[in-house]
Amino acid sequence: MDTRIVNLDLMEFVERNILPRYNNFDKAHNLNHANNVIKNSLALALSTGADINMAYTIAAYHDLGLEGPRAIHHISSGKILMADRRLRRWFSEEQIKIMKEAVEDHRASASHAPRSIYGKIVAEADRDLEPEHIFRRTIQYGLSHYPEKTKEEHWERFLQHMDQKYSSHGYIRLWMPNSPNEKKLKEIRDALNNKDALRNTFERIFNEEERIK
Repeated sequence: MDTRIVNLDLMEFVERNILPRYNNFDKAHNLNHANNVIKNSLALALSTGADINMAYTIAAYHDLGLEGPRAIHHISSGKILMADRRLRRWFSEEQIKIMKEAVEDHRASASHAPRSIYGKIVAEADRDLEPEHIFRRTIQYGLSHYPEKTKEEHWERFLQHMDQKYSSHGYIRLWMPNSPNEKKLKEIRDALNNKDALRNTFERIFNEEERIK
């Protein structure tokens, strides 16, 4: 069996039963986001020699806990994975425990390093630090969750989130040295230091998102 390719039965199960659940989430955490995390996870699994089926499954389940409170979604997602008896068709109990812990460890605000290579993979894959994408996801989240806010209030929320998470003193951590995300994080930080250009980017994306709401 080619260990570089996801098991087709597993993939069919995930695509039919797991990924459609992301259609119920906001634009920042929808099916496109889940597929991006899967794509990034598979690339990292191949480069590190990790089990590709485990990396795929972790990525597929990583945000399912958004069906409940966002603040504990990483814990809830781990519980959902652990409780899904159908996964025993492809994985041992030990593998499922590792996958549960990886899902729990994926959150950007986690203060500790992920407990395994799988946690590092999904945490890194979830970052997807393309500056334009990060800015758009932040604005989409604000519009979806705070529709009552004015544009100026959304701008202030955007700045606060960027500072708290992505600035040089922000809480985001990268756990895999020399990953492509290191360069992208620097680009974000450079953008945050140019407030006029950042405001122009915010205006463009905000207006685009308002038009397609």
